[in-house]
Amino acid sequence: MPLRLKVFVIIIGVAIFLGIIELVRRRKLREEYSFIWLIAGFVFVLLALDDEILASIAGIVAISLPANALFFMALIFVLLLLLYFSLRISALTTQVKNLAQQLALLQPHPPADR
Repeated sequence: MPLRLKVFVIIIGVAIFLGIIELVRRRKLREEYSFIWLIAGFVFVLLALDDEILASIAGIVAISLPANALFFMALIFVLLLLLYFSLRISALTTQVKNLAQQLALLQPHPPADR
């Protein structure tokens, strides 16, 4: 991996670490989600520091350049993250609908004028 790309990936990984820690500290991000992002930052820094791991992954997936393998893995990570959040949103949508229906059943309705 070229030195410029290696430095860029390390900077991105460190920025992810610092950003996630600050978001958790300010209570803008829950701890359960911060774990995913901290792992992603760690993996990016690890892959940038050790070219052998990235070259092995590129060889397994038949990608000619290890740097392209890094970005391919980032794309797969983002797609999996989108799938996870889509599942969470679907579950929360169902929960909100059920709560609204239960609330409607509990509220007294005025008699209808006839």
